[in-house]
Formats: sequence, C-alpha cells, structure tokens
Amino acid sequence: MKAIRCKEFGPPSSLVLEEMPGLKPGANEVLVAVKACGINFPDTLIIQGLYQFKPELPFTPGSDIAGVIKEVGDDVGHLKVGDEVFGFVFSGGFAEEVVVPSNTCFLKSKKMDFPTAASFMVAYGTSYHALKDRAKLSEGETLLVLGASGGVGLAAVELGKLMGAKVIAAASSEDKLQLCREYGADLTINYSKEDLKSEIKKLTGKKGVDVIYDPVGGEYSEAAFRAIAWEGRFLVVGFASGTIPKLPMNLPLLKTGSVVGVFWGDFAMRNPKQNMENTATLMKWFDKGMLKPHIHKTYELKDASRALEEMMNRKVRGKLVLEV
Repeated sequence: MKAIRCKEFGPPSSLVLEEMPGLKPGANEVLVAVKACGINFPDTLIIQGLYQFKPELPFTPGSDIAGVIKEVGDDVGHLKVGDEVFGFVFSGGFAEEVVVPSNTCFLKSKKMDFPTAASFMVAYGTSYHALKDRAKLSEGETLLVLGASGGVGLAAVELGKLMGAKVIAAASSEDKLQLCREYGADLTINYSKEDLKSEIKKLTGKKGVDVIYDPVGGEYSEAAFRAIAWEGRFLVVGFASGTIPKLPMNLPLLKTGSVVGVFWGDFAMRNPKQNMENTATLMKWFDKGMLKPHIHKTYELKDASRALEEMMNRKVRGKLVLEV
C-alpha cells in the first residue's frame, strides 16, 4: 500500500510517497481502506516537529480518516468488514490503509460521502467537547470564536449557534467573515483591521464575552482575554499562529475567569464512552441537516505536500481533504 512518509522534520516538500507493507489490526483495532483523510492545521506543525508531541520518525501524518473496513481485530463487536466508517488516529491517515482503534471508529452516515466524513471527526469532535464539556456553554451566553473560518473555528461557530449562544466570529479578512455569517455568526470582527478588545467591548455593551474559543494563540489571546466577562471561560484549543501566548495571570484573578485546556484527541482515548455519546449527538444533528462541514478543496494523496503548503498559507476556509 502507498503512504505519505515523514522521514525528517521539515516543510511539506520533504514528505515522500512510498510503497509500504500491508498492515494488520491487533486486538480492539480495525484495518480501514482509506477513501479520504482530512487535513488539520496541527498536521503542518507535526511534520515540522513543532507540535506538543513528536511522533517517532519515520511516520505517516494524518488523523481524520474515512473509508471501508478491510479487517477486524479480536474483541471488536460493533464493527465488521465492509462497514463504511470514519475515525481518529494520532498518525497514519495519509495512506491507502490505516489501523484505527475501534473506540475511535464510527459508522458513517449514509448521508455522508467520504470527503465529508473525513472533515467531521476532529473539527466537530474538538469543538463540541470544548463548548459542552469544558466551557459548559449555556443558552443565551456570548461566545467569541477566534480563527473562526478555519476547520475547528467554523465548527465552533455552527455548534455555538445550535447550543443557543450569541456568536461573535473573529477572522482576518472579509471573505472569511462572510463564510462565518453563512454558518450562523451573529456578529463579526476583522482583527486585521479592528482592535479586538475594543470591538468585543463595543459589541457586548462593555460586558465582555462569556466564552472565548481560541485555536490561534499569539497576540490575539491576551487582547481577547482582556475583554472576557465576569466568570468567563477561555478555551485553549491550539496555536495556529505559531506562538504560544504568555497570559498575565492577574487577568483571570481580576475577572474570576477560567483558563481551560482542550485536548480532544487525548480525551477521545481516555474517555471513549463520553466521546461516543458526543459523536452520536453530532451525527444526529448532521443527519437532520443541522451541520454542514465546509470543504475548501480536495487533493489526491500524491499531492499531500501541496495541500499542506496551502494550509500553511492561511488561505483555507473550512477543511482540506485528501482523496485516496
């Protein structure tokens, strides 16, 4: 089988397409013939050795997969050969085959094609876990989403509206903000042109926002936190800017605010039952037409380097997908 391989940490151009031996599932695992794999911004960091964890070299990137089960390992009761599924792995998705833990592999909706299924798990799983489990977002609260036009950001906008929040979307261009409005954002901020803190205060009548969803980091994190409401929750989702912010710790004290970490991948592995419940809710909403993943563009597997370069150029709205 063919796979994209990272043999040394570096830019997307350093990746190579290689023929690899076939894989075998172990206990509580399934072997999936990959039909599509979503690209997430952390993939661009992982291949450069800049992410929170570094896979052992060489490795195959990719975590957001969809395909057809080829083989089932021991002790797997809810899945069978031929099932169309989507799932999550820490690595291995940019390939024709991947072994997936059975507790992070789910039956695909009949209303989903494979690219859509490969756009779903990480973006919606992360955002729903963040808003429901970590922030405990309540109906009527105000949610600010930074980097709102990206994969997880756009999912957070959609889910925030479904959960009854007033959603403020912040992004760096008008075309990105227009997409956010189409996905339900009530208000928008162009933080490349407007002062983020001042605009938040203006849009909330000086109250501030109850929940901040931050997959960006960098200079915008502190500016947003300075406009958080009393007892607000700041969700640390990622650092797409490339810079981990250093937040003055007197700010949470002054607002009785909470800084809350969100690591959905680890949550899914540590608490599979709750993750399955969350996924079931998300699939129900998808089947009712209440969620619609936005695919910016699809690429062939051999063009994974070009796809990752496009992601790094920050022009992507929603998700990129490799079709296998």
